[in-house]
Amino acid sequence: MSHESNEAPAESTRVTTVTDGVAEVFTWEEGARIEVRNLGSTVVVEANAEGRRTLAGHLLALAKNGVPDGSHLHLEDGNGLAEGSVELVLERCDDEA
Repeated sequence: MSHESNEAPAESTRVTTVTDGVAEVFTWEEGARIEVRNLGSTVVVEANAEGRRTLAGHLLALAKNGVPDGSHLHLEDGNGLAEGSVELVLERCDDEA
């Protein structure tokens, strides 16, 4: 577990995207730290309290009524995730598999 202060970049505090005319707002809490590691067959998402609330907010934004299927958010090293993280994509998929 890393104890360094790897906060989301200041310019990434709030992002608004528009898909099929529907605006989605993604917000990072101040001090949010989210790290994603790939350990082979296991993916670890490690986050402080602010980071966990930030991820929950992203998932809730994608879950809102009217958000189109396939809407997604890319998080990567230096863009919403701590340095050294692997890319994480949060995607809405309404198809039942």
